[in-house]
Amino acid sequence: MIVSGLGIGAMSLMYPLRDGPAPKTGAVEVPAGSDFEGKREDTQPTLPGGEAAPKPAEAPKIEPPATEAGNPVNEDATQPASKPETGEPEGTLTPPADAAPPAETGRDDTAPSPVTEVDQPAAPAGDDARISTDPAQPAAPEAPEEKAFPEQDKAADVSPGAEDGAPPVPPQRAEPLPSVTDEEPEAERPRIGTPAGSLTDKDEPAQVVTEDTTPPIRANAVAFENPEAKPLMSVILLDDGTGSVGAEALAAFPYPLTFAVDAFAPDAPDRMARYRAAGFEVMALLDMPQGATPADAETLLRGALNKLPETVAVMEGDATGLQETKPVSDQLAAILTETGHGLVLFPKGLNTAQKLAAKEGVPSATVFRDFDGKEQDAQVIRRFLDQAAFKARQEENGVIMLGRMRPDTISALLLWGLQDRASSVALAPISALLLAQKP
Repeated sequence: MIVSGLGIGAMSLMYPLRDGPAPKTGAVEVPAGSDFEGKREDTQPTLPGGEAAPKPAEAPKIEPPATEAGNPVNEDATQPASKPETGEPEGTLTPPADAAPPAETGRDDTAPSPVTEVDQPAAPAGDDARISTDPAQPAAPEAPEEKAFPEQDKAADVSPGAEDGAPPVPPQRAEPLPSVTDEEPEAERPRIGTPAGSLTDKDEPAQVVTEDTTPPIRANAVAFENPEAKPLMSVILLDDGTGSVGAEALAAFPYPLTFAVDAFAPDAPDRMARYRAAGFEVMALLDMPQGATPADAETLLRGALNKLPETVAVMEGDATGLQETKPVSDQLAAILTETGHGLVLFPKGLNTAQKLAAKEGVPSATVFRDFDGKEQDAQVIRRFLDQAAFKARQEENGVIMLGRMRPDTISALLLWGLQDRASSVALAPISALLLAQKP
């Protein structure tokens, strides 16, 4: 490759260049007045001259003030002062002849002399004046020992008006102020080192007040026993004030009954007291007015329970009842959960109100049958009671029968209790049946 390149270069040098015609250039026309072809003269350029620098002004000369002729300078004032000369001590100090001797303090201890000898440096050789390092000093008096509280001279009388020959004034004793507080016996006062007494050392035991938290359904219940575990059956009689049978006539009844007293009757507290004295349980009979709100329900229920404090449960009335609206029923269940009372309702639909109350923890149940609501006679009432006893053996939670304070009803209940069918169930107060309810 290199040889080929060199050969080609040599051959190019051997051949002559072609002589061709030179390219023609056209003439350029110069416009008139442009001075393009004018001649310029070569002259020396003129440079601008530099400005002269300003000269600084001369500083003024300050001459020292002339000395006044009347006040010539004292040359001695400018000379340094000479060293001071110390003379010999004039002499020893002697106390005056009439000076009293120092008072004795009664102590033999002698205070050390406050004057101590200090080695003084030697004076320079060039000085003619000599300083005496041990001048004659007067004898130092004995310094009395200082005390925090100076003792007064018992022999000296410092009382005002005391003169020579005057009798001494007897000292006055300060009388103690009378005590306002009663003095405690010496044995009861605490002393240092004596252990403090305990509250349990008192003779009287401390009284502890405890709040009774037992719910009314248990606190107001009557005694009941079911040793044979028979099915439970409860009989509730409504006392709305129209009945002709008194509580005294039922005191010897052979089995327990429960009475529902109208809570807003004028003599409701008296009737409750009579039934309780006869040994029966009492319920608060209550009806809600039409269109009652949850707030109205709370007011009526709390007022009824406050008026009848010995009740065990609330009984729904047979007029407007307690299940008009769900909010009212829910409010009643919430209040009874707080107060600890039971609840008995009439059957209605799926018994939603009773189921919700039971879910909230309220001991509750529904009535199985109203056996004299249409003024049935005693024979029909006994037949209804037989059916209830048969149903109780099938129901785990027992049955509730409802009647009124009528003579036929009381007679039918008394005769039915003597039959064999009554022995198949355990006739119980309402508190025992409600507490035995199972979810």
